[in-house]
Amino acid sequence: MQRRFAQLDVFTRDPMRGNPLAVVVDGDGLSDDEMARFANWTNLSETTFLVPPSDPAADYRVRIFTTSGELPFAGHPTVGSCRAWLDHGGVPKRSDQIVQECGVGLVTVRPDGDRLAFAAPPLLRSGSVEATAVAEIEAALGTDVVDAAWADNGPGWIAVEVADADTVRAVNPDFRALPDLKLGIVGRETTSGVDYDVEVRAFFPAAGSHFEDPVTGSLNAAVAMWLMERDESLVDYVARQGSVIGRDGRVHIRRDAEGDIWVGGDTVTLISGTVTI
Repeated sequence: MQRRFAQLDVFTRDPMRGNPLAVVVDGDGLSDDEMARFANWTNLSETTFLVPPSDPAADYRVRIFTTSGELPFAGHPTVGSCRAWLDHGGVPKRSDQIVQECGVGLVTVRPDGDRLAFAAPPLLRSGSVEATAVAEIEAALGTDVVDAAWADNGPGWIAVEVADADTVRAVNPDFRALPDLKLGIVGRETTSGVDYDVEVRAFFPAAGSHFEDPVTGSLNAAVAMWLMERDESLVDYVARQGSVIGRDGRVHIRRDAEGDIWVGGDTVTLISGTVTI
């Protein structure tokens, strides 16, 4: 069956500099196995399938698959899926927001100029990381950790802050001692005149090794909650991610007057057409 399809680059205005996402716009009627097999075939970090919502408050429902399983939530699939839904004729119930249903429940997405921004979902796990784990992380990174915390809004991230952005970029992790760790690293930028405030990197285990994610919405959402909880003067900032691996993503973070944290990004559609599934 022919189904509408798009492939987008998320958290960038420049094609092939962000995080790619495959979106099957007409996902209704596909079995879990068909979704999983197609996501495995695309060989991207995530592939999403848009289906009718089960919650009447939602505008659409998204199923998010990696090459090996389904996720309850992920950031760049949220931004990219919403853009694909709108571009293919989706009309939200409200003009000022779009409501996405996914594994963690309802996620609000709203226009932010030319960008789309989602409300950071609540953390499933937060709080300090055990001292022994921090010591292992420092050994794996080869640098001191300023602070560390669980920052899990679905994928299971641990976030660590290091001395500065230069330290983030210089890290060459040895993850042989930490085979199952999903780790995000953040450092403040000290160079003036750049268009970002922090540097972020994300590492996750896969196929017996670790890979670096180009630009990670879920991690940036969780890190924003963590940083802003520690620093109430921090209202908005821009995170850069992917520079070490040839990408140049930008994630725009803002806390509104109600205290909600919004995670925004640009998108570029590179492929639009149909697929046979």
